[in-house]
Amino acid sequence: MIATVPAGWAARQRRFAADAAHELLTPLAGLRAQLEEARLHPDETDLPRLLDAALGDIGRLEAITKDLLLLAQVAEGTCLHQRPVDLTDTVRAQAVRQAGGPCIRLRTVPAVTVDAAPTHLGRLVTNLLDNARRHARRSIQVQVDRDDALAELSVADDGPGIPVEDRERVFERFARLDAARCRHRGGAGLGLAIARDIAHAHAGTLHVEEAPGGGARFVLRLPLAGRTVRP
Repeated sequence: MIATVPAGWAARQRRFAADAAHELLTPLAGLRAQLEEARLHPDETDLPRLLDAALGDIGRLEAITKDLLLLAQVAEGTCLHQRPVDLTDTVRAQAVRQAGGPCIRLRTVPAVTVDAAPTHLGRLVTNLLDNARRHARRSIQVQVDRDDALAELSVADDGPGIPVEDRERVFERFARLDAARCRHRGGAGLGLAIARDIAHAHAGTLHVEEAPGGGARFVLRLPLAGRTVRP
């Protein structure tokens, strides 16, 4: 039997490869230019400044490479050793690490347990909180609850929000909205793609809607541990 390829898959893969190459080549080009300039004019080179800039470019390359590796692992189902994990505890732990930015208001219920790979679940929550921090004006509302056989996490910011026509595009790999997702405010545009892929790998869903007071509200739903979600 010959496996069929979904319509548009090849085009999406070509676009992803091109985007990944662009994201990797950009810091490489900057690094090369700085080093070549230093080699041509060693006596005029500010070495500490050069090293800081070079380390910054290397850090960006490292972050992109790790994100691409994580996407591949999630797609292949590797490193997804699942066990019961308390989503409430995970959210609280990740929120503590976000201190220093917009105020995070937590509203949770205890012992919301899901079957998950702990590291990947933590990364999903971190990515949602990081995204909210970049766009929030003053505060972020985080809520964990149960709904029948599902655990639900919502992360809402009071920022500019996401237009309806862009609410699926933000989950595409390397996607950025021009006004809100430029490089100096965020990463390579992989955070939300990683978050959704992890959600899907755990039989869950992740979508974005308008927050009650404006802004964006990301909603994650995962099956509760040991529960089967009705179709």
